[in-house]
Amino acid sequence: MNIVVCVKYVPDAQADRGFEPDSTTDRVGVDGLLSELDEYAVEEALKVVAAGSGQVTVLTVGPEQAATAVKKALQMGADVGVHVQDDAIAGSDAVATSLVLAAAITKLGEDSPVDLVLTGMASTDGTMSVVPAMLAERLSLPQVTYASEVVLDGDGDTSTQQIAATLPAVVSVTDQINEPRYPSFKGIMAAKKKPVTAWSLADLGVDAAQVGLDAAWTTVDEVTARPPRQKGEIVVDEGEGGTKLAEFLVARKFV
Repeated sequence: MNIVVCVKYVPDAQADRGFEPDSTTDRVGVDGLLSELDEYAVEEALKVVAAGSGQVTVLTVGPEQAATAVKKALQMGADVGVHVQDDAIAGSDAVATSLVLAAAITKLGEDSPVDLVLTGMASTDGTMSVVPAMLAERLSLPQVTYASEVVLDGDGDTSTQQIAATLPAVVSVTDQINEPRYPSFKGIMAAKKKPVTAWSLADLGVDAAQVGLDAAWTTVDEVTARPPRQKGEIVVDEGEGGTKLAEFLVARKFV
C-alpha cells in the first residue's frame, strides 16, 4: 500500500499573525507548524500501513519553513517526505495549489503507483476544504470527503453514511477519525535519517505562470487588523440582569 498524505505548513494560531504588503498571508516572518487537521490524515495513513504493509509519503508545498511540517510527520512515523518549494508558488490559491499537488503525486506514482491519497478535512488557516475535491478531479480519482473511518477490504461500523470507493482514491478525513500520536523520542531520532526530497516547479513540469498571486482567481483588496479586545462589562444583577443580557445580545445581532 503506497499512501501519500498531503500536509500543510500553517501559521501558529497562537502567534502574532499578519500579512505581506501584497495582502498575502505572512508565512515566513511568523512561527508555523503542521496543520493540526492534517495530523489526523497522517495518523490514519500510519494505521492503514500498520494493519498491512506499505509506505507513507508526506507531501507539502510551501516556503523553506514548510520543512517543519514534513519533519513532524516523519517524527510521527511517516517514511518519506517530499517538499515542493519554489518562489513562484507564493500567493497561490486553492486552484494552483491543487495543480502543484497533483503534479507531485503523479511524479511520485512514476516509481510506484499511488494507492491512496489522504488529506485533512481543511487547513487551519484557510479552512476552505476545496483542495481535496480539486485534487481528485485533476488526478481523475474517486473522492470521499469528511471520512470518520477508513476501512480497506473489510467491514466497519456504519455511522451516518457508508461510502465505498475503488482504489486509488483521494480521501479527506475528519478530526473524529482517530487520536494523532505524539512523536516519541525514538521517532524523533529516526526522522533525522529519513529521506526528504525537494522539488521545484520545473521538476514537476508546472509552468510558473499557472501558479502564484498573479494566477489566483481571487484578490484581497484590503486587510484590516482585528481591533484590540475591549474590557468586558460587569453587570450586577439587581433584578434587571436578564433584560441587560437580552439588550446586549440584540445590540450585537446575536438574537
